[in-house]
Amino acid sequence: QLKLVESGGGLVQPGGSLRLSCAAEDSTLEGYAIGWFRQAPGKEREGVSCISNSGAWLDVAASVKGRFTVSRDNARGTTYLQMNNLKADDTATYYCAAGAVPYDGTECGRWSKLFTSWGQGAQVIVSS
Repeated sequence: QLKLVESGGGLVQPGGSLRLSCAAEDSTLEGYAIGWFRQAPGKEREGVSCISNSGAWLDVAASVKGRFTVSRDNARGTTYLQMNNLKADDTATYYCAAGAVPYDGTECGRWSKLFTSWGQGAQVIVSS
């Protein structure tokens, strides 16, 4: 399993931007699909965006499409979630996850159980 460390969370006003980073300690991300998930208090975990090892396949949840962008730098062992035009409903703890699975671009949330390495979570609060 990978040890994933997240950073970049915080408090932001509605309409603002944040970029979350997720780095694999002492490893690259080669061979792993990456997923970003979030969980708000009292709600179920939601798949935000997933990206295949090569970057060729990705999915973005309808709730964030056009505002959030996932990317990855395998050589640096880092993945990013760029979040723009943030809304109060985006308030949640965000988790990155990795799995040695052939992600094919289908609905991200359905793959969560196949991701075996998880970060500790980064809290994002969108509030004025």
